[in-house]
Amino acid sequence: MKILICDKTEMDAIEKMRAAGLTVDTNFEVTPEELPNVLPAYDGCVVRGRTQVRQPLIDVCPNLKVIVRGGVGLDNIDADYARSKGITVMNTPKAASASVAELAVGFMFMLARSLYKASATMKAEKWEKKAFEGSELGGKTLGLIGIGNIGKEVARRANALGMTVLAYDPYVKGADGVTLVELDELLAKSDYISLHLPKTKETTGMIGKAQFEKMKTGVRIVNCARGGIVDEAVLHEALTSGKVAAAALDVFASEPPTDWKLAKLDNVICAPHIGAATREGQGRVGAEVAEKLIEFAKK
Repeated sequence: MKILICDKTEMDAIEKMRAAGLTVDTNFEVTPEELPNVLPAYDGCVVRGRTQVRQPLIDVCPNLKVIVRGGVGLDNIDADYARSKGITVMNTPKAASASVAELAVGFMFMLARSLYKASATMKAEKWEKKAFEGSELGGKTLGLIGIGNIGKEVARRANALGMTVLAYDPYVKGADGVTLVELDELLAKSDYISLHLPKTKETTGMIGKAQFEKMKTGVRIVNCARGGIVDEAVLHEALTSGKVAAAALDVFASEPPTDWKLAKLDNVICAPHIGAATREGQGRVGAEVAEKLIEFAKK
């Protein structure tokens, strides 16, 4: 079986696949324009978040049998269409869960103590000790929108900090240390709201004006899921009005953003979609990609 690795993947995983008898080529910089000429020669491909596998590309790859996304979600793949063509589509939903969860909790600490502002003033050689009275996470209510693999990891850490954890997820019947509630109740009761759900037709724009109106004044928002789930224009308005005290964003509707005004707000901290970008997480992603492809090749 011939596999093309389109995005950066750990060499240990690549060598493991080769040792198992797979023919593996790498082209980490392959462009959308090049792929229709390159991919048809392969039986399978591995992508991360960079490479898009859409219907037109699938249509010119008659030999394609398997697509593996190294990471959570399949929003850069036309997965349903690929499956309708008999192509197996897989991802690695658990491998980077701890990495993303730690970033989400780290963001909450930064918001609670205004660490982004405090650090900036020190770099500007200012000693503004009295300006940074923060708050503790312990005793606060965290609302998790989505309680899948990552949401559960966040909940474990939040419970250890003494937070009350609520969650909304219509696809989950229960989770340890979490009280499942309807979305409106979560919005009304939460001091912190953290998103951990895929971007789909149903979830795109699901946190908009009506949802912000139901939130506590002074709520803090964390989004390490996908851009576009939260309406960015409405979030900007809520941050400037004081309805939302602060936000931490690892994801944006357009990446990189085409409009930077949200990222530039003083009460926003942000990162360039680095939730899964830890050495440990990437190692687990690569290992799971290799395991799934090796197992697929045995069929």
